[in-house]
Amino acid sequence: MLQLLQTILVVTTIVLVCIVILALATSFAVAIFGGGPFVPTPRKAVKEILKHAKIKPDQKLYDIGAGDGRFLHYAEKLYGANAVGFEIDPFVYMIARLKQIFFRWKGRIIRGNFQNHSLEDADVVICYMLPKTLKKYQKKFDKELPRGCRIISYTFKVGNLKPHKTIPASKGIKKIFVYKVGTHKARDNSAKTRTKKKTTSKRT
Repeated sequence: MLQLLQTILVVTTIVLVCIVILALATSFAVAIFGGGPFVPTPRKAVKEILKHAKIKPDQKLYDIGAGDGRFLHYAEKLYGANAVGFEIDPFVYMIARLKQIFFRWKGRIIRGNFQNHSLEDADVVICYMLPKTLKKYQKKFDKELPRGCRIISYTFKVGNLKPHKTIPASKGIKKIFVYKVGTHKARDNSAKTRTKKKTTSKRT
């Protein structure tokens, strides 16, 4: 009987170790090929970011790299948002689900890549990703986000978009970039118009 229990214990330990190794390997692959590694945003910064998002009750908020779901939780708890997040890393996704189950964290989190989902009904988009990744995602933002939607990016700028507002770094909080869909496009179009006029005048 003792030998059987020892065997079960050994097998269980091996299985758990394999699961942990697989989860870590998956997280490492996501960090390299996905949006970046999971780096939890400090709660102080989360609340500051949401304050500048100017969320109204029932507005749709998307967190495109939701991590453990903290933005979703506080967006719903403090502002009554309809908060949805996407997390591609299965290990981090499980952490988020456990927090929802055991700590009653709010929000809806989807296991998967946000690029496979439409953002056309977004009022606010939260992102905390590396510059190279944000530049790649800019095309989807330009294509799908409705006019007036706010994009809030923590620490890094979104591609070549011009921020509507930049909140300087403060103690424990890095820079926050606020974008309004429609305003940056207008600037881009006016810049193109000026370039065309210059080119025409030179030819003349």
